[in-house]
Parts: sequence; structure tokens; C-alpha cells
Amino acid sequence: METMFFGTIWSILPPIIAIVLALITKEVYSSLFIGVAVGALMVGGFDLWASFNAFFDIMKESMNLNILIFDILLGMIIVLMTKSGGSAAYGKWAGEKIKSKKASLLATMGLGVLIFVDDYFNCLTVGSVMRPVTDRHKVSRSKLAYIIDATAAPICIIAPISSWAAAVNSYVPEDAGITGFQMFLRTIPYNLYALLTIFMVFYIIIRGFDFGLMKKHEMNAENGDLFSGAKDEFDKVEQEKGNKNGKVMDLVLPVAMLIVSAVGAMIYTGYLDGATDIITAFSSCDAETSLIFSTFVTILFTGILYLPRKVITFKGFMESLPEGFKLMVPAVIILIFAWSLKGVGDALGIAVFVEGIVGANASASVVIPAVMFAVAIFLAFSTGTSWGTFAILVPIVVAMFGSAANMEMMIISVSAVLAGAVCGDHISPISDTTVMSSAGAQCNHINHVSTQMQYALPVAAVCIVGYLIAGIVQNWLVALGASLVIMVVMLEVIRSKAMKK
Repeated sequence: METMFFGTIWSILPPIIAIVLALITKEVYSSLFIGVAVGALMVGGFDLWASFNAFFDIMKESMNLNILIFDILLGMIIVLMTKSGGSAAYGKWAGEKIKSKKASLLATMGLGVLIFVDDYFNCLTVGSVMRPVTDRHKVSRSKLAYIIDATAAPICIIAPISSWAAAVNSYVPEDAGITGFQMFLRTIPYNLYALLTIFMVFYIIIRGFDFGLMKKHEMNAENGDLFSGAKDEFDKVEQEKGNKNGKVMDLVLPVAMLIVSAVGAMIYTGYLDGATDIITAFSSCDAETSLIFSTFVTILFTGILYLPRKVITFKGFMESLPEGFKLMVPAVIILIFAWSLKGVGDALGIAVFVEGIVGANASASVVIPAVMFAVAIFLAFSTGTSWGTFAILVPIVVAMFGSAANMEMMIISVSAVLAGAVCGDHISPISDTTVMSSAGAQCNHINHVSTQMQYALPVAAVCIVGYLIAGIVQNWLVALGASLVIMVVMLEVIRSKAMKK
């Protein structure tokens, strides 16, 4: 059913309502629900029964069951590792090896960089492994969530072997004059937001400073309040002390099995799809099925590892499964509503509205990369999805630059779309990756959004300048080098002001 609001400025109203309410009320469930409900009313022409049917159909069609299954199975693994005592043992071991707060933050960042296969996998795995370590060194949950989020999507979007690379490949039209994988490789040095975000995380850790709301949360953590007064249902698993006889291997081996089986399954599904080498296998893999397979295999592996050694009883093992489900319920609810909000946006024609704004005659302008970066931020922020933003904007950009003569500008502009999508995803409270980072860190969701937003915006400001430079010089080395210099100067100014306060 096509509504009178289709493709108009009114199409952005539901996500704006949801985002504004979430930031004002600090309560994300009702905010998302209201946003979806308003959108359904618009789709149904404000006819109550038609709107209800639209609400139900959109929710049903928007849900990604594979991701929900993966999240729930991963929640079960987290609870099992906690009950076995593996998490506590690792925390104790790491506490002996990692002697300072700075080292704990660097270790968290390092693990985030290493797990580049998938952002969901990254968020939840890094959080469950590093929480005991960062808690010991009084790192706020907001800071932990920020580091997780800032080394999840930004790493995946510049890693050729990842589920994100596979997604971007699929959005490049066949008549683009370049293969999807070749385009992805060429976008990496131009992906300013991803590269500068990773740099900023490292710089802030090394220089040892925070600013804005994050500084307040870190001060609260120093005084013993890791949650800044927002201790929520995610913290229940922390009350489980687990088996005192648990060993480090009870955490490390399941995590290793999770990673190895996920990578192996991705390669296998890629070869099933006709790939002839590992690179093309990753680019054509079934990432979601592979992740479900890896979590299922890991649960079986933990049973074999724990039960014969009596690290956990059979009854305790089985009780951990519904507990893992309950642990992920908040994230599942937010994801379902966030996906529904995206579905409402599709039904109202947000993509058509954005395409109308962008137009088809901007390819000659050197400012188009900066414009596409801003448009991608707006779209990802409004819809809460990076991948959806890629799907909408990448074909538009490729269509703008039809000839081989404009290939470099096409690469720069596609890079700007990828970068802007990740940036918008970072600052959006309805983003699934943001939700997963909150879940992985067991941090209050609004606390994570409000602190990360203040850290993402300076990077976005530098990227605007960087893409203006890139559009003029069309050289990644100059654009990236200039952006890094500007970023360092900006961070030093921020640090100076933060230290004075």
C-alpha cells in the first residue's frame, strides 16, 4: 500500500520521533514503539485497522530471525562461561598480567581489532571477555561500550575478510565498471571515519584523557559507580560468581572455538556458493548462517569441555541456556523495534526522499564526497542501519559516475557513503550495532549513546574537511594525511580544555 507520505519529507518523521523521545526520556523501548506506531499510522492512512495490519506486517517482515538466534545462542555461551568460572579466572589472570587502566583499555581495543569477521560477534565477544578486566581497573561501562563500538563496525568496514565486505560487494551494480571486491579494497584508504575513529580510540587511551559526559562517567567509575547510576537488567549475570575452580581455558577455548568455527563456516559457505579461493569465499559467504553454526558448535563444545570435569553440573548447564536467553531479551526487544522502524521507513519511502535530495547531476562537483558523507550520516542515524544505508546510496553514487574517467571520484564518494553510514550508525540510539555494544558491555543503552555521540561528532567534523580535500586532490594519501593532522590538533585542543576543567 503506497501512502500519501511516500517519498516526502514526512517519511523521516517516525525515526526522528523515536530518536528525540529516546534522548529526552532516557527510555528506549517506549520511544521505539511510539516511532513505529506513528509510522504505521502514516502507512495505514490513519485508519486504525489498516494501521494495525501495517504495524504487524512490517514488524514480521523486518525481523532478521538469524541475527536473533545468533544473539540468543551467544547469550547462552556468555552465561555458560560465567557459571563455569572461566570469566572469573580470566579476569584474575588478566588482572595479574594487566597492571594498569591504560593497559586494560589497550587490551580491549586490541581484541576488538582482532575480531574483524563480524560486528555483532565483535561487540558481544569483546564485552564478555574484557568486562572483568576493565571492571577491576575502574573503567566505566560507558567507556567500555565506546571502545567496543569504535572497534567493531570501523574495523569490519575496512577488513576485506568480513561480513561487511560481503554486504558492500553485493550492493555494487554489475555495470559499475569495477567488481564489488575491487571497489571495496580501493575504498579502504578513503574511509576516513573508520580510520580516524580507530586512531582516536588509540590516541585517547595513550594520552589518558576524556571529555564531555564520558569524563563524568569515568570520574563516577573511579568512585566505584561503573554504571553512572544506571545499573540495569544486564548486570544480573554479574551476580553469578561461578565455579571457583574454573580455569582460564574455560573462557579462552570456547572463544577460540567460536572464532575458528565462524571463520571456517564462512569459508565453507563461500565455496558452496561457487567461490574458487578464500578471498572470494569470504565475499560470497552466508555470514548469518555461519555465525549461528559457530555458536551452536561452541555450546556443544562447552558441554564437552565442562561436564566431564564437573566444572558445571548437567542441571546447571541446562539452566544456563534459558538464562542466556533472558540475558539477551533487552537487546532482542530493541533490535525488533529498530528493525520495525527501518521497515516503516522503507514503506514511507525514505530512500526515494533521499534520492530526490541528492539528485543525479552532482557528479561534477568536488563537494559530492562531503555531501554524500553527510547524507549517509542522516540516513543511517534516522534508520539505525549501516547496511540499509549502503544498499540505498551505493547504487545512487555508482549511477552518478557512469564513465571510467570519473572512477576515482566514484571510489571517493562510495567511501564517503560507507564512512557516513558507520558514523550515523554510531550516533543513532536505534542502531543494532549500538545496541549490541551496550549489551556486550552490559551498559545502560542511553548512557552509551549519549557518551559515544560526543566522541563521534569531532571525528565527523574532521571527515567533512577530509572529504572536501579528497574531492579536490583525488589522492588518498593527501586526504588521509591532512585529516590525521587536523584530528591530532583538534584532540589536543579538546584535551587542553578538558585538563583545565
